[in-house]
Amino acid sequence: MESIILVLVVAVLLIVFLSIFLSFVPLGLWISAIASGAHVSISTLIGMRLRHIPPARIVRPYIQATKAGLQINMSEMETHFLAGGNVERVINALIAAQAAQIPLEFASTRAIDLAGRDVLQAVQMSVNPKVIETPIVAAIAKDGIELRAKARVTVRANIERLIGGAGEETIIARVGEGIVTTVGSAQTHKEVLENPDRISQTVLAKGLDAGTAYEILSIDIADVDVGRNVGAQLQMDQAEADRRIAQAKAEERRAMAVAKEQEMIAAVQEMRAKVVQAEAEVPMAMAAALREGKLGVMDYYQMQNVISDTRMRESIAGETKATTEEK
Repeated sequence: MESIILVLVVAVLLIVFLSIFLSFVPLGLWISAIASGAHVSISTLIGMRLRHIPPARIVRPYIQATKAGLQINMSEMETHFLAGGNVERVINALIAAQAAQIPLEFASTRAIDLAGRDVLQAVQMSVNPKVIETPIVAAIAKDGIELRAKARVTVRANIERLIGGAGEETIIARVGEGIVTTVGSAQTHKEVLENPDRISQTVLAKGLDAGTAYEILSIDIADVDVGRNVGAQLQMDQAEADRRIAQAKAEERRAMAVAKEQEMIAAVQEMRAKVVQAEAEVPMAMAAALREGKLGVMDYYQMQNVISDTRMRESIAGETKATTEEK
């Protein structure tokens, strides 16, 4: 009876040990590595578990590298994984580079991946160039006609400049700048329409791929359209501005003339007020002269006759002038 209990205890302990062992060691993955010729020890798999590294994320890329004939150190792969890199993508990039006979080391590939570049895509672009289509770029020739051009840029990845090199946005911006410069230096827009390859030649001669992660193979002008007549529009805008300035100056002169007229009217009214005031003082002066004996009664009547005669003459003169104007 005691022997049976001892056997059961040993069996339970064995089952517990095997459960713990299999939870730490992916036995199926270890067998796959051995069958593929990639030697991976059980202690290495246990160490990955203790370092919180999923063994499959390292062992499977290691099997791929071994089958492809690459000499890769597994500890370096673990270091790259712990640094936040994509081990599988790096191994696939190395395999693709080897197939395309592109010299590429694991250290440089790892650095490119940690820099945020898709190294596998870069290797593929080195074999199959990529076509980048620029947006429509508007430029104005010297005759004032706007041209709207679109270009297709064929580029190939430059793996040596992937780290620190500018991306597609820089290529597009530089090509757009070259289009604007070429069209702007043309005397007429017809020159560009007749020779659209002139844009490609000028842009390529500038070496726009300097400092970028790409090598420009060709620049093709996909489409060139005639846009607005900017020169004529500017002339119209200038004429409209001149008209408004002249209108403002005329309004200013009119306002000054009205002000002067108002001043003259005010001066005339002031003079009339002074005349009325003076005329009002005449009777008082005549009365004083009569009291003082300086003016006789006959003198007063003679003066009244002169005033009446003057008014009559003015009236006759006014009627004569009106009759003449009517004729």
